[in-house]
Order: sequence, then C-alpha cells, then structure tokens
Amino acid sequence: MTDRPLTLMAVHAHPDDEATGTGGVLARYAAEGIRTVLVTCTDGGCGDGPGGVKPGDPGHDPAAVALMRRQELKASCDVLKVSDLEMLDYADSGMMGWPSNDAPGAFWQTPVEEGAARLAELMRHYRPDVVVTYDENGFYGHPDHIQAHRITMAALEMTELTPKVYWTTMPRSGMQRFGEIMREFHPDMPEPDPAEAAAMAEIGLPDEEITTWVDTSAFSGQKFDALAAHASQGENIFFLKMGQERFGELMGVETFVRVQDTTGEDVPENDLFAGLR
Repeated sequence: MTDRPLTLMAVHAHPDDEATGTGGVLARYAAEGIRTVLVTCTDGGCGDGPGGVKPGDPGHDPAAVALMRRQELKASCDVLKVSDLEMLDYADSGMMGWPSNDAPGAFWQTPVEEGAARLAELMRHYRPDVVVTYDENGFYGHPDHIQAHRITMAALEMTELTPKVYWTTMPRSGMQRFGEIMREFHPDMPEPDPAEAAAMAEIGLPDEEITTWVDTSAFSGQKFDALAAHASQGENIFFLKMGQERFGELMGVETFVRVQDTTGEDVPENDLFAGLR
C-alpha cells in the first residue's frame, strides 16, 4: 500500500478544452479526494482577442491573447478544484489549414518525441493512475488536439507506468441531440452541405462502442462556470448560450473510450477509476 493519492491526468490542447471535454470528471474526482492534474499543451494565442478580434485581423496580438487566456485557465482550474496545472506553452497552431500551422514554435510543428519527453517527465512526477486525452483525430481534426494525442501516447511508451488510458468522445445520439439544440437556438442556421454533414456524422462513436459513461450531473454547474471563466472566447463557446439549466440537461454525462487497462474491469463502466479503488 502507498500513501500516494489516486491521480487523474488530463492532457488537453488549449485553455478551455479542459472544461468542455472533462470539466465534469475533473470536478467530480476532485470532490472525491482524487488528485487532478491538468496539462495544457498550447498558449491559446490563436483564440479571439479583446472585443472578439480574430486571429490575423488588425489588433490581434497572440502574446496578449495568450496571457489573457492563461489567467482564464487558472480561473477555470479554481472552479474545477484542479490540484495541479502544468502548461507546456507551445504556440497555438490554429485550425487545420491556417498559416499558423507552419509558424516556428507551433505545437503542430513540434517533433512528437520532444513534446512526449516533456510530458513523460510530468507523468513520472505525478504517476497518474488514469490518463485522459483525445483520440487519433483529436475528436474533430484540430491539429493541436491530434498532436496532444500523439505526444500523450508516445509519452506513455517512454515511461514504465501502466495507467488506465481513455480517449474523450461523444455518443452519436448525443451529437444528434446537440445538433437539434443548435437549430433550436439558431432557427435560421443553414443546412450544412453534404460533405460537411458527412464529416459531422463521423464525429463521436456509436453508443455501443463507448466503454465509459461517467455521471457528472452533480457537477454541471461547476463545468458551466469553468467554461464561463473563459469569457474572452465566449463567442465561440456555444454551450454558454443555452443557459445553465439546458447545459446541465445536455452535459450531465461525460463519455470515453478505454484504450489501456490493467484492472480487467468489465465495460461498459461508469467510473474512470473502476478497479483502482
């Protein structure tokens, strides 16, 4: 036996990703006395600037945006009661196809082994029992999410650790419901073209392929407040527009695919720490 606390490590790409994908589990497990470690890989400098100014537009200062988003990230972590925040501070690469993908220092340009070595050091320090990150497509194809997946899986290979490993996902039924709610709030929203609709249909997984369904409904208020802490990006965070009650209805369960396990626990499971306590 050891006095070392059970530890969850979530590896995310940008400030605000921690709240969108894992705010519920971070808050829930913190409340259960589990140490929660958040690793944020980029500085978020390709986010909106003050007044909603967009990257590449006059007045957009990536360094100033990064500083602002660092402060918002710390506020979000306070809301979620995150035990430890680690920032790798790579430059935000922007969306796929943006010129910032190729900028010196961009996370997308960073050799995987370099980022993985830094993350492996953090893994050796914290010795997580559970690691959460994105799937190989970064859930929806964002280059920094894909890179976060790559360095996480490479870092695990560099260490002697054998945590349970999960990739975030969404059930297709939940994606359908999300689309219905978006149309409810934006009735004039045009129908996507066939190619875009086909791509959207591939996001997430069929319900039966999801291994882990974690009830975080008791923490949906914290998750909403954590998202709201990223106020500078409010225009891009649709979830905030639906209000806290509707948010809780839609976001009360967080779902994952278990990709590494030594416990032998059956799936589907309802706890990332099943078999560990």
